[in-house]
Amino acid sequence: MNYSFEYIDIILLAMIAGFIFLRLRGILGKRTGFEGKTAPQFENVLKKVHQKSKIKQKEDFDEKAQKEFLEGAKIAYETIITDFSDNDNKLIASKPLLSKQIYDEFNKALKERNDKGYYAEITFIGIKSADIKEHKKIDRAIKVTVDFVSEIITCIRDKEKKIIAGSPDKIKIIYDTWTFSRDMGSTNPNWLLVNTLN
Repeated sequence: MNYSFEYIDIILLAMIAGFIFLRLRGILGKRTGFEGKTAPQFENVLKKVHQKSKIKQKEDFDEKAQKEFLEGAKIAYETIITDFSDNDNKLIASKPLLSKQIYDEFNKALKERNDKGYYAEITFIGIKSADIKEHKKIDRAIKVTVDFVSEIITCIRDKEKKIIAGSPDKIKIIYDTWTFSRDMGSTNPNWLLVNTLN
């Protein structure tokens, strides 16, 4: 009789365990292995992480990026220099390439030249060399300093076309150090000139 009671206890316990298992299965659901789907809220998080990874890769100023930058910097350098030779004394072509501070400084110089009745004749011969001196990331911006060596013919004339500076025949070698900056979070693809030394 004692053995039969033990068997009955075991059977009852098994039935209770089975009942509990079925209840838990009904509440928690059944999952076997990885089903290949992520909850929507986690998918959004993963997308953001992936996007940040892409942005970081774009921000890496590697050798290829430096080469592409220098090609653009040379074009910007020539555009800005030759823009000063326009007789209207206005910065038109180079305006999208200048920071507000540099644009204001250049405009001031042009206004002073215009008030004196002077105008510049600039013939851009070419760039002998352009080398990245340094580049650094500050917050979201990358700043790149470039040493330029160029050949230019420059001549300043007054109202009577009399030469007051430079020569219309002599090629001068010019040494400039310019710093460009770009906000990597901006939709504007242009690098802006933010500082000049010569």
